[in-house]
Amino acid sequence: MLFKDRDDAGTQLAQLLTAYADRADAIVLGVPRGGVPIAYRVALALRLPLDVFLAQKLGVPGQEELAFGAVSSEGIRYLDQRLIHTIGIPSEEVERITNAAMHKLHQRAEIFRRGRPPLSVEGRTVILVDNGIATGASVYAAILALRQMKPARLVLAVPVAPLETCRWLRSQVDELVCVSTPLDFYAVGQFYEEFTQVSDEEVLQLLRRADYFAQRRTTLQAAAPSAAPPATPPPEPIASPVCRDLLIPIDQVSLAGTLAIPPQATSIVLFVHGSGSSRNSPRNRHVAEVLQQHGLATLLFDLLTPQEDLIDQRNAELRFDIEMLSQRLIQVTHWVARQPQTQRLSIGYFGASTGAAAALIAAAQLPHMVSAVVSRGGRPDLAFDALLSVTTPTLFLVGSLDGTVLQLNRQAYAKLAAQTKELRIISGATHLFEEPGTLDEVAQAAAEWFTQHLHPQAQRAATGTSAGGR
Repeated sequence: MLFKDRDDAGTQLAQLLTAYADRADAIVLGVPRGGVPIAYRVALALRLPLDVFLAQKLGVPGQEELAFGAVSSEGIRYLDQRLIHTIGIPSEEVERITNAAMHKLHQRAEIFRRGRPPLSVEGRTVILVDNGIATGASVYAAILALRQMKPARLVLAVPVAPLETCRWLRSQVDELVCVSTPLDFYAVGQFYEEFTQVSDEEVLQLLRRADYFAQRRTTLQAAAPSAAPPATPPPEPIASPVCRDLLIPIDQVSLAGTLAIPPQATSIVLFVHGSGSSRNSPRNRHVAEVLQQHGLATLLFDLLTPQEDLIDQRNAELRFDIEMLSQRLIQVTHWVARQPQTQRLSIGYFGASTGAAAALIAAAQLPHMVSAVVSRGGRPDLAFDALLSVTTPTLFLVGSLDGTVLQLNRQAYAKLAAQTKELRIISGATHLFEEPGTLDEVAQAAAEWFTQHLHPQAQRAATGTSAGGR
């Protein structure tokens, strides 16, 4: 296995493309569906816009693996007139095959473009990304179609491909970037530990996330002073965080986690997922990425071991054992406070669903260690009397269409002892914040709350006492 999953592959691929970071003329195009998660990681690391590119080869009748042309969803067509003439494909057959391919591409485009403007790459540097190349036929069709759109430079970037295929395709593009070219190549999936099918919804979600980051970069650039250049160089943009998977030992078990620390981070947010979820929650991961863009370190971890999770899937008892979950969170908090790379970071909690209750109980017991709490669609009512002891600045984020949970949040908010607190209702959002833009609003609100209330702290003792305070 070369890659843990597509996220890992995209991260490794981005490291070979740093020369294109922050290029105003560059754009990353993912090949749906499997190439989009990798393209998303590349675009995020290089701080470039992300879009999708849909293309299909036009196969010779009876020899469909042989392409006599290619078309894209933008209506661009490339025809190899020499091959068409040599084989003798009738013009009406060329049109029939083209129309069938275009019909299929238009159906896919209706799913993925959803209000996105027409793709324009003329005069731009295009980085075309897929999750790997086997024969190269599909990506070759994309290259042919893209060439007709007149990009200034076309870069093909993939995590893995056969050496011979790379040699062939290198002559078709301006640059080919590949992490690995193994000799024994049977299928792209053999080089991934996890290679599950990517859904249309996941592609759309990644495109929305990328749009959010692009809009934020534009807003920050527009807000920057336009006067004479400062005497001192401007600060460097936040670099990609250093991420690693780890195991957190508590009691007699170990909990899997993912730690991400941006350069110069002074605070860390511990994510406490909800019932039936895990550290791989796409919603929490999206929020974590936004926090990282604000310079905050993040720790996403599983509250249950794999064995416990199997048991919980049968009886759903452990996920509602709020007391047990809060005690595990407390132990993880002490673990964070002891680690060399995190012991100087002030700590915040981001809780979702039942995880919000565990976060509030832990915050009540660790008032000198936890400096801020944010609840997303949480069940703070399950913290019960602990609400009367929470003094940590706390933000409740609830969807306006999440009726029952909204009412429970209002009741819990009234009991909450913290002097600094806020209940913010996200308009048009249901419980999972699946509506366009609502999760981005949650992420931005959380980033602002943590940035305001998490401050650098002096090194803590292993006992968990803080020399800094809020």
